[in-house]
Amino acid sequence: MVKLGLTTNWKMRGDSVSTSRRLRAAQVVGAALASVLLLGGCAAGTHPGAAATIGGKEISVSDLDKSTSAIQSAVGDQQQVAPSAVLSLLVSNELAAQVLNQRSISVSDAELGPATKVVVDEALYQKFTGNPSTNDFLIASARALVGRIKLAGGTGITDPNAQQLNSEGAQLLDDAAKKIDVDVSPRYGKWDGSKVDGTSGSLSVLSDQSKPTPTAPQGEQPPAEQPPAEPQG
Repeated sequence: MVKLGLTTNWKMRGDSVSTSRRLRAAQVVGAALASVLLLGGCAAGTHPGAAATIGGKEISVSDLDKSTSAIQSAVGDQQQVAPSAVLSLLVSNELAAQVLNQRSISVSDAELGPATKVVVDEALYQKFTGNPSTNDFLIASARALVGRIKLAGGTGITDPNAQQLNSEGAQLLDDAAKKIDVDVSPRYGKWDGSKVDGTSGSLSVLSDQSKPTPTAPQGEQPPAEQPPAEPQG
C-alpha cells in the first residue's frame, strides 16, 4: 500500500477537509505517474513528442506520422511501411543536410529537379510529387544524393562516375556525421550510426541509382560463385 503521508485526525477536522486533502494528494501522485509514463518513452536527448533529434534539429512524432502515412499511401499495398524505416531515411537526410552545410556544399534547384527523378522508382515519382509530405521527402533525398556525389569530388548525377562517387560520398558522409549527436526515441529503436535499428520493417522506395553501392571491406575479395556440383556416378 502506498502511504500518502496524511496523518490528520479527520474525525476532528471533518470529512470534507479529509476528502479534499486526499483528492489533492491523489492528483499529485497521478501527475507524477503520468510524467514517468510520458518521459519513459523518450531517449535522453529527445523531448516529449520528438521521434528523434539530430544536432539541433528535431523530427516530431507528428511529422514522422505524416511522412509514414503519405509514403504508405504512395506505395500502396506493395509493402508495409514501418515508421522506424521512414525515420531512418529522415534522419539520414537531415545528417546529409547538416554535413553539406558544414562543408559549404550547395545543391541548386536546377540540380534537384533531375535528381528527384532518380531517387524513387519511376512508377512512384508522380505519387510522391503529388503529396506535400512525400514531395518534401523526395527533395531532401535528392539533395542528399547530389551532396554525396559532390562530397566525393563529383559534379552531380550527370557525372560519368556518379554511382561510384555516390558510394564513396556515403562513406565520407558517415564519417563526418559521427560528430553529430543523434538521439532516437526508444519506441522506434536505436540509431546505430547508419539507420534506426532494433525494430522490424524496411522501406525500399529509393531507386537502385540513388543507393550507395556495397563494397567489400579493404583487403577482402567478394566471394566467388561456386560451380554447381557434378552428379555422383
